[in-house]
Amino acid sequence: MMIVAQGLAQTFSSAGRPLTVLKDIDLRVEPQGFVAIVGPSGSGKTTLLGLLAGLDRPSAGSVTLDGQNLNHLSEDQRARFRAENVGFVFQTFQLIPTLTALENVLVPIELRGAMRDGGSARAEQRAVQLLGRVGLADRIHHYPAQLSGGEQQRVAIARAFAGDPKILFADEPTGNLDADTGHAVIDLLVELNREARATLVLVTHDPELARRARRVIRLSGGRIVSDTPTDPAS
Repeated sequence: MMIVAQGLAQTFSSAGRPLTVLKDIDLRVEPQGFVAIVGPSGSGKTTLLGLLAGLDRPSAGSVTLDGQNLNHLSEDQRARFRAENVGFVFQTFQLIPTLTALENVLVPIELRGAMRDGGSARAEQRAVQLLGRVGLADRIHHYPAQLSGGEQQRVAIARAFAGDPKILFADEPTGNLDADTGHAVIDLLVELNREARATLVLVTHDPELARRARRVIRLSGGRIVSDTPTDPAS
């Protein structure tokens, strides 16, 4: 799925004064692209990710996903568009604590309506398959509090892919993990995304994860200061 941002800007009110977090962002990501967004804290990385994903509306400019201008959609329409096309992986996992690993992975499938009309058995089969794929076949009935941080992030990755997203957004997916677990999660995320042939856009401070991308976009002061293709194989 193609991502196009034009003239993107975001301004918030801080202590009664405008605070511009992003300005003049022009960005194009080709279908099945793998882009890492990097930069110092406060440079606007997470804000940009939220705008590209349609979680927030920009103060100016537009985001178009697969030819659909998100500015032209209502809140309900954007929510439906995300449910049908977008997956998310967050630094803080954002699993629902009262649901098991299996039930958490089923959430995006339910949001797409795939469990209606006799689809519940197929949906559960896919969720179990994904949890097995991320190495949690023996933990599917465990609740988040019963899982380690790395296991919770693997559930979150399985959940992100459960709805067959055309685009996957990840915000610091290794930020709360130790080095060894982070390396394993990077390998898993890259491998699953390659298999799914989705567009992957992630925000990271992790230089190893950035090196795995095919393109690195660096932000500073709310602007793109560099946009560099990489050679992940090197």
